[in-house]
Amino acid sequence: MRAFLYILCTLLLALAPARALDREIRQLIVAVAPDWDSFQGRMQRFEREPGGEWRAVSAPVPVLFGKGGLAWGRGVEGADEPGPRKREGDRRAPAGVFAIGTVYGYDATLPPGGDYPYHQVRENDAWIDDPRLPHYNQHVSVDAANPPEWFERQKMRHEDFAYHWLVEIEHNTRPAVPGAGSAIFFHIRRGTTRPTHGCTTMERGKLEEMIAWLRAEKRPHYVLLPREAYATRWKNWGLPAPDAVAALR
Repeated sequence: MRAFLYILCTLLLALAPARALDREIRQLIVAVAPDWDSFQGRMQRFEREPGGEWRAVSAPVPVLFGKGGLAWGRGVEGADEPGPRKREGDRRAPAGVFAIGTVYGYDATLPPGGDYPYHQVRENDAWIDDPRLPHYNQHVSVDAANPPEWFERQKMRHEDFAYHWLVEIEHNTRPAVPGAGSAIFFHIRRGTTRPTHGCTTMERGKLEEMIAWLRAEKRPHYVLLPREAYATRWKNWGLPAPDAVAALR
């Protein structure tokens, strides 16, 4: 029965109408995991000119995902897919296609060459990951002289090297569904084999290269998929062809 359902889903995907990404999206970050339960994979950056095809602009780099692997997230693509769903606290990284939001960091400015919406994280900044609180999965700034009770558990500034740079991955936004997962970012890895609670992490220098490359006018997006899911969806979603993605070879 399981084999029959897999074949049926594959056929339905093949017959589904094309849902290619908006042609105004001209920067794409593509990460591929071996399977749904993997917490390691590779990531590569792509660009295209208006009306053109995707071309790789970086070599693949190793990245780490959630300790529990991957699950479908709520983004540009993925929210309506059959299969495991991202939930708060499941330690899975959201799979699908997601817009890139604001960059957050401890420094006064972006890395050299950076030109992208940026917010310097200060002592009164918080990101809400408690589904019971208002502004769930949002950045907020509080009155530092009179912080609310929840602030200590939600604050963004910890002087933690791993969070020196945070690049927002817009999973479960506009609107945020309580309990569907929050605080999903790119950030600096803690070690070469240490998975995350749902973020995507990499070596600091590679993250800074990516931040310096981002341009708002090119509407950068992030694709995270297991290898098999990429192979069945890339054409309908308008992603780089598998033979152009080093992580698939």
